[in-house]
Amino acid sequence: MRVPAADLPARVRIHEVGPRDGLQNESVNVPTEVKAEFVRRLADAGLTTIEVTSFVRPEWVPQLADAEELYPQVRELHEERGISLPVLVPNARGLERALALGARRIAVFASATESFARANLNRTVDESLAMFEPVVARAKSGGHGPVHVRGYLSMCFGDPWEGPVPIARVVRVCRALLDMGCDELSLGDTIGVATPGHVLALLARLNGAGVPTDRLGVHFHDTYGQALANTLAALQHGVATVDASAGGLGGCPYAKSATGNLATEDLVWMLSGLGIDTGVDLDRLSATSAWLAKRLGRPSPSRTVRALIGAPQEESR
Repeated sequence: MRVPAADLPARVRIHEVGPRDGLQNESVNVPTEVKAEFVRRLADAGLTTIEVTSFVRPEWVPQLADAEELYPQVRELHEERGISLPVLVPNARGLERALALGARRIAVFASATESFARANLNRTVDESLAMFEPVVARAKSGGHGPVHVRGYLSMCFGDPWEGPVPIARVVRVCRALLDMGCDELSLGDTIGVATPGHVLALLARLNGAGVPTDRLGVHFHDTYGQALANTLAALQHGVATVDASAGGLGGCPYAKSATGNLATEDLVWMLSGLGIDTGVDLDRLSATSAWLAKRLGRPSPSRTVRALIGAPQEESR
């Protein structure tokens, strides 16, 4: 039943991260053609922003070593249907690889904490920002057509090595990413420890530092079952971009305590019940996640997929 709540966005843009963030932590190697079909099925389900892959060195994330082969197979979704197909780039070399294939939405991946910056990029926070600055400048230079740049910020609420993360530290790095030219920021609860009050406090402090709400997205993990509650708190603040992963796939290869992402189906179920438009067909999306789960050899973690389709998921082929 749709029972709208007051003072929430009329529409939410779901930034689907399943093909990149969802698959990067899988132990099995998913064939390129299956990944391409996954992206196409997500688009057919109504998702308009689908993060496809990452142009990292293959030894860093072997599961995404096929970026050069995958992106051309799905590029027509952008060229013919206007689907946004962001890709992650870790450095200048990754950016050039992505631009050469026609990517027009890229993302850089920063950290709010020193420990994770070291684990993920082998740099300090400030060294990683210095590495991203010319990447963002090159992306925004205009010679290759307009490029949208997203800045991911991980460990915004807690860090497995450092514990709770001071809000002021998160605000500083967010401000630096915007100042170097990022078009939007995604606030990551990488290990899933955030609670709604913490989310609202961070958003308020960011606004106080001159970071507009419409430049922010949220990226919650469901380690403690708080992802939907945290999302609702962000919506109440006015955030209208939410990251999610089809079927609840994903984690983080550099933070072993990071469990699955917020499942896109669970998010769509909640948003639909609140009367918020997403443009997503929940039945088609759930069937897509069940189809992929079968190829991964295990049931989908999404509660909504299990409720709509059933645990065995044998009928979704």
